[in-house]
Amino acid sequence: MKHAFSYFLISVVSGFTSVGIYVWAFPYNQEEKVIFTQKQPVVRYASYNGAEGIDFVPAAEQSVNAVVHVKTQSEISPAYNPWAQFFGYDMQPQIETGSGSGVIISNDGYIITNNHVIDGANSIAVSLNDGSEYSAKLVGTDKSTDLALLKIDSKEPLPSIPFGNSDAVKVGEWVLAVGNPFDLTSTVTAGIVSAKARSINLLEYDPNNQVFPVESFIQTDAAVNPGNSGGALVNVRGELIGINTAIASRTGSYAGYSFAIPSGIVEKVARDLMEYGNVQRGYIGVVIREVDQSLANEIGMKKASGIYVSDLSANGAASEAGIRQGDVILSVSGVAVNSVPQLQEQVSKYRPGDKVGVRVWRKGEELSVNVILRDNQGNSNVNTTQRKNSGTAESRLGASFESASAEELKSLGLKGGVKVKDLSAGKLLASGVKKGFIISSADGRPIEDVEDLNAIISSASGGILLEGYYPNGTKAYYGLGL
Repeated sequence: MKHAFSYFLISVVSGFTSVGIYVWAFPYNQEEKVIFTQKQPVVRYASYNGAEGIDFVPAAEQSVNAVVHVKTQSEISPAYNPWAQFFGYDMQPQIETGSGSGVIISNDGYIITNNHVIDGANSIAVSLNDGSEYSAKLVGTDKSTDLALLKIDSKEPLPSIPFGNSDAVKVGEWVLAVGNPFDLTSTVTAGIVSAKARSINLLEYDPNNQVFPVESFIQTDAAVNPGNSGGALVNVRGELIGINTAIASRTGSYAGYSFAIPSGIVEKVARDLMEYGNVQRGYIGVVIREVDQSLANEIGMKKASGIYVSDLSANGAASEAGIRQGDVILSVSGVAVNSVPQLQEQVSKYRPGDKVGVRVWRKGEELSVNVILRDNQGNSNVNTTQRKNSGTAESRLGASFESASAEELKSLGLKGGVKVKDLSAGKLLASGVKKGFIISSADGRPIEDVEDLNAIISSASGGILLEGYYPNGTKAYYGLGL
């Protein structure tokens, strides 16, 4: 028993001695533990310190007042039901509302937005950040880029956002998205440019209606949701570098990827719609593919870069300039092009007849070639027959028009309309339209006066649907090819 107690006492002493040695060698220090935690490479360093010294407030203040809330109303005709009238059901058209965003790009009230925001709208209203509201007129649309130009009239100069250089935008650069998601007006979110020249197959190819998609999106991680479409993507200087257009999401809401049309494309499309009512688009006339390492090895390039010319359009711009099959396009107007979207973006900034400098690689040598762009019909001149002021409804449809009288509108229950005054050989006569027909809408857009009709007809291409009434109350529809 005495020996057992001695062994127990020795064990206890040894235990305390061991603990003492551990504490002496490795003292517990709460401060050191915190410092250790702070020294870990946690996310905090990237998200907080990455923005240190950058003030988003001036850019937000400059842009938020120039981004508008676009609200639309569309008339949806119910599906035909032969039993509805028999049982006395009301088959009146239903009104569908929609909303999005827009950006004021000039002090006199021109607003750029997405075509899908206003497509099919019977009426378009615009609300400014100060609460004032305006009725907007559609100047023109471009389905190839999903852009549309609106115009509002204000007695006072309106705030606008200056265009920035989207070519100079760098991946990793801070940007702000300004818009009206979920009808929450004047919302600003921040993120970085995640990638450039993205093609996401958003726009539909429709050659019958002259729709040739141009996709070269700026990808960002700024939060963008339904309602942001048509809003501004601005840099930290408050310059417009893109129009927010789409999100990549399986739920329909923001999931980390948003896409904006570069301002270089936006500015050119807006300028064309102002001047001509449609887009004057230049083409280079090549069949192309991207250069990967396998192709680079095959043709003897040291580094995979540029766009390979696999074929040329007969009598096209590239062929006339001396570009050959097998050449590799390296840059357009000094901007490097290493993907099809990049080439599309650069060429889309120019009109037919514009001369652009193209750098090509040919069998180990680099050459500079001046290419005079052409339209898709092979013409090197701007199509002045479709100018906004000369491509009127009268010249394109073969008829003269006048505003319907107040009595006529009242008897038909219309708010506005344009009456066919006289007919000559042209589209309307060929389609069976008769004198006296009152056009109330074109492609679902309301027609209140001759100016409205001219604006829509001057920018229309491919085809258009006219809806209206004859004085006796008969409703009629006419589809026209333009």
